[in-house]
Amino acid sequence: MKMAFLLKKVWGFVIIRSGLGTSSSSSTSRSTSVGSTTRDILCNSGSLGALDQLPIDVIMQILHLLGPRETARLAVVCRYFRVLVSDNKLWMNFLQNGKDSWDCIAFSETHLHAGPPSEIYYDHPVQLSFMSVYAKRTLVPGAVIIDGGSGYCKYGWSKFDSPSGRCATFLEFGNIESPMYARLRHFFSTIYNRMQVKPSSQPVILAIPICHCDDTESARASRRQYREAIFSVLFDMNVPAICAIDQAVLALYASKKISGIVVNVGFNITSVVPVYRGKVMHEIGVEIVGIGALKLTGFLKELMQRRSMTYESLYTVRTIKEKLCYVALDYEAEMRKDTTSSCEVSGEGWFTLSQERFQVGELLFQPQLGGIRAMALHQAVGLCIDHCYNSDIVGDVSWYKTVILAGGTGCLPGLPERLEKELSKLLPESMSEGIKVSPPPYGTDSAWFGAKIVSNVSTFTEAWCVTKKRFQKKYKMGASSIVSSW
Repeated sequence: MKMAFLLKKVWGFVIIRSGLGTSSSSSTSRSTSVGSTTRDILCNSGSLGALDQLPIDVIMQILHLLGPRETARLAVVCRYFRVLVSDNKLWMNFLQNGKDSWDCIAFSETHLHAGPPSEIYYDHPVQLSFMSVYAKRTLVPGAVIIDGGSGYCKYGWSKFDSPSGRCATFLEFGNIESPMYARLRHFFSTIYNRMQVKPSSQPVILAIPICHCDDTESARASRRQYREAIFSVLFDMNVPAICAIDQAVLALYASKKISGIVVNVGFNITSVVPVYRGKVMHEIGVEIVGIGALKLTGFLKELMQRRSMTYESLYTVRTIKEKLCYVALDYEAEMRKDTTSSCEVSGEGWFTLSQERFQVGELLFQPQLGGIRAMALHQAVGLCIDHCYNSDIVGDVSWYKTVILAGGTGCLPGLPERLEKELSKLLPESMSEGIKVSPPPYGTDSAWFGAKIVSNVSTFTEAWCVTKKRFQKKYKMGASSIVSSW
């Protein structure tokens, strides 16, 4: 009876097919056409009787109007419909009409479908059935996303468009003299309480801050121990599954890339992280610069004090920095311009800056301006590029020429252009040619959005998540023995 109803509905659309043929836009016609492979198969797939009189593209438009659920049910009618219904272009169209953007879907299903990267790098030709992808994506459970951050933590639901809340990072949470396990437990419990959800209800995806950056045995052991402690706490809270990914990798995913260099201007430090096919390349080297957002805010505070400007708190200074400051393409030329501008801070009135607007960002390229002994940003990125250039990685020799900025300070206007300019002056042409520096794709929330992309991939649960059983089997120890090391 249900199938008869569906066919009856199809015939209803057939009656108005002339209208479809004249009123459909060219884009709709393209999106509902079929591929050449599908056409070839259809030639040997039997007959639809009177429906044979209709062009295939018109039938595809009918299926498009029926919607994904009823279209899928038509697959049992006959082989002809089964071939039509499984056409990739049709299901790509259904996916494009969903909540997630098509470029995010195409990137995640093409590059992240198989799960985290392995130690061996291959070029896998991905043959996807978008009908299967559509079905699996509807079954992917929502996940809790927790981006550990460096200045503050962002958390929220993967099905939402943005983080739902912010709090201090776990390293600053609670009593710093408490054992690590207790602090982590307090940290995650607070987030779940604020979200008003039970830990056992959904998987969790964690953005792990860069730490213990060296490629030494002790650094690798520290990174492993750090993750084991986090996993232990969450599994003790009955979280069903965990996915943990480095922040730098997630920022890269947010840019729809799997390889490149991520420059994360964090709260206290700036990290320059080479990532190849989703893996942080510690063996190449992660560069650390001792300048972060806090030092830039402190420098602006010092400049404002020189002009006897009063303010209530460092938060006010940070707000002014975010509203007025930028990075000059040519510092000396900018000094000769009138760059005066003003902004209002709620509850404190108006503030006016002039040269301070670009002097703050210049600290990244000339640390000595603020009395800081540190490597300049372009020097650190140039050093990382040099290491990548001389590495043993084969295949795409230009992978390191994609440079993605991350972190709130990475959003400073003019920073991508200035960094590109400085790198072209610093590096030989063979390294610098083709380098593209891009701003954070989602501002301060880039890592969170990278996690959102991962959490919505059709294979998220089986390919990306670790259950408690798998965790204990992998490390061959229970949670208690891991906790005791902390």
